[in-house]
Amino acid sequence: MDIDALKTFLEVNRTRHFGKAAENLFLSQSAISARIRILEEGVGVPLFTRDRKNIQLTAAGEKMLRYAETILTTWNRARQEIAVNDVDKVPFIVGGVPSLWDINLQGWLEYMVQSLPELVIQAELQNASTLLRQLGEGNMDLAFVFEAPQSSDLEVVEIAKVPLTMVSNRPRLNIAQALQSDYILVDWGSAFAVNHARHFPDMPTPRMRVGQGRVARDYILKAGGTAYLAESMITDELKKKRLHKVKDAPRIERAAYALYPLQSEKMEIVQHALGYFLKRGRT
Repeated sequence: MDIDALKTFLEVNRTRHFGKAAENLFLSQSAISARIRILEEGVGVPLFTRDRKNIQLTAAGEKMLRYAETILTTWNRARQEIAVNDVDKVPFIVGGVPSLWDINLQGWLEYMVQSLPELVIQAELQNASTLLRQLGEGNMDLAFVFEAPQSSDLEVVEIAKVPLTMVSNRPRLNIAQALQSDYILVDWGSAFAVNHARHFPDMPTPRMRVGQGRVARDYILKAGGTAYLAESMITDELKKKRLHKVKDAPRIERAAYALYPLQSEKMEIVQHALGYFLKRGRT
């Protein structure tokens, strides 16, 4: 199996665009197409539909996605552990859903590097289902998500409360005005989606849906709009009046969780990692 072909497959799936995948991997578009063709010849079936404006996984591609993620994760872990020749170095693989890195995990990562210099950390951004699968397959030591799963094999620890506030680049908006135009719906997890629908059952279709709060914030600052954003990521913008709270908009709070295997071989490191959030009082 060609590892580079698998990486290309995942990048094309992520971008849904051969040209963008080529840019991100610093390859020509013909090289991207050739790698996908080789992979498809290897498994014997098409993995993508080839509509230029709407590249989608085939049913076989959907099945291949899980295996590609698992193979690459296992390969990366093997490379990391084999490459750690110093017996004093310890590999530690962590993952989180993208929005949590922006608001809760960057400072934690710095804390881990400074407090445990013997660690060789591999940090990954993945969706929640991929993180759960990697934990279950033993390919990850610690993961951070917004939704607490029901699993007899994983320990689930709440690490933070994440307050979300509706903000806009335009001052003195009320809720109706904010939702009427240029509203961006950020994916803060299914619990947020339920709360959001309960608060705004008759809202118009949002102009945009994004998977990361940082993407929505940066877009609003440049092009304008309204969205629910984590308070910790907009403090400076509110002080400088680049963003403004929407009048009477309800505050929605999300819980963030850490997940790790009950039989973890690196329990001492995991407990040290969780100590960062306990020291902060889960704020």
